[in-house]
Amino acid sequence: MNDPNGMVYYNNEYHLFYQYYPDSTVWGPMHWGHAVSKDMIYWEHLPVALYPDSIGMIFSGSAVVDRNNSSGLGLNGQPPLIAIFTYHDMEAEKAGHIDYQTQGLAYSNDNGRTWTKYAGNPVLKNPGIKDFRDPKVSWYEADQKWIMTLAVHDHVSFYSSKDLLHWTKESDFGFDIGSHEGVWECPYLFPLRVSGEDKTKWVLLLSINPGGPNGGSATQYFVGNFDGKSFTNDNSAAPVWLDAGRDNYAGVTWSDIPENDGRRLFLGWMSNWMYAMQVPTEKWRSAMTIPRELTLYHTNDGYRLFSNPVMELEKLRSSAFTLDSQTFTGHLDLTSKLGFSPQQMEVSLEFESADSLADYGIELSNSKGEIYRVGYNDLKKYYYSDRSKAGKADFNDSFGDKVVITPVSSDSNIHSLRLFIDVASVELFADDGSVVMTEIFFPNENYNRVQLYSINGPVKIKKGTFYSIRSIWNKSEE
Repeated sequence: MNDPNGMVYYNNEYHLFYQYYPDSTVWGPMHWGHAVSKDMIYWEHLPVALYPDSIGMIFSGSAVVDRNNSSGLGLNGQPPLIAIFTYHDMEAEKAGHIDYQTQGLAYSNDNGRTWTKYAGNPVLKNPGIKDFRDPKVSWYEADQKWIMTLAVHDHVSFYSSKDLLHWTKESDFGFDIGSHEGVWECPYLFPLRVSGEDKTKWVLLLSINPGGPNGGSATQYFVGNFDGKSFTNDNSAAPVWLDAGRDNYAGVTWSDIPENDGRRLFLGWMSNWMYAMQVPTEKWRSAMTIPRELTLYHTNDGYRLFSNPVMELEKLRSSAFTLDSQTFTGHLDLTSKLGFSPQQMEVSLEFESADSLADYGIELSNSKGEIYRVGYNDLKKYYYSDRSKAGKADFNDSFGDKVVITPVSSDSNIHSLRLFIDVASVELFADDGSVVMTEIFFPNENYNRVQLYSINGPVKIKKGTFYSIRSIWNKSEE
């Protein structure tokens, strides 16, 4: 599996579609896999929603509730679910054509359980561009029309429609802004209120592969204004990245979240195209990040997205251990104190450093001497993730070749770290979600030891709470 697709909320269900090849653990002819959830935590797998056909494979796209039945595809007065996706004609690509990607539409009148492809597909033909894909569709209330945000090689094109079936190009964005070291993919445009201000801005997520700051794929974003035709960027022209780690790509948010909820809810693919098809797994390959809420702040550096785990994740908490406030240097071994395995764990820590030389964080290890560290360097003012000694890395020369860092502009000597640790991943949300790092790793045996560390100086643990968390799929743990 790879990109999340068609994320839509309808009839009290979160729908997650995703790029999927059911016949292998390596990439192949793409389908749309499908799962639904009541809470974004526990998921029910459903049959494959969309299969390749004579027009092509089913690449990434989006889904919406057509509440006014503008498409005319609804039945019995009920709004249909509409999926818009990219058709990829592999035969045409192999034959040397460049217009092998077009946009198709499918609809459902039974809560997304079955889908019918529109007889008039494709609804948007290719104008002669090699990369023309990943339509993300949303309703623009001011003009009573649909907006499609489409990735077009090295920029984004905006299209509009009154009925989801006929599309008119409105404008382009991005030729000379952001990172252009790879192909632009998976755009997503949405409004978001600025926290603490009576103001709403428009956010444009944009994934790129290659060209990420740590190699391979990553997601940048822009913040500005949209008038129903064109987008203008208010941030600097330099790229701003959604996640400082290596393993959060192609993420989008759920459409049609009820107004009484009001959150902007995000999910990403937890891998990187640099090694995604080589990772040393057997019966599965790839996963999604945990769901996150995006909030927008106006900071000294410009508009910035903060990410935090959704509150629903708290229902997974099981056993808990609270660490007393204390100051230490070196290592603080917590393995025997926890009373549970660290391989499925939520951690909340608040550090205060009295010495600006301190380098501190949390360390996972096992009996084979494999170590993963995530922490903060107070001298150089950056967070980091170090999987260089975390386990298997010989499957790809770039997987464990460097420590990933992300500088922070704050001068505070107090830093908070919230982590979700799984058998093969860590997701860090630091300083109220202003810093996010998502990283996967593959130890040769499960990590069974957890320590806090402080190098080059003392650090104070102001708060520390550790939770054992239950599996979202292994019912024997409930």
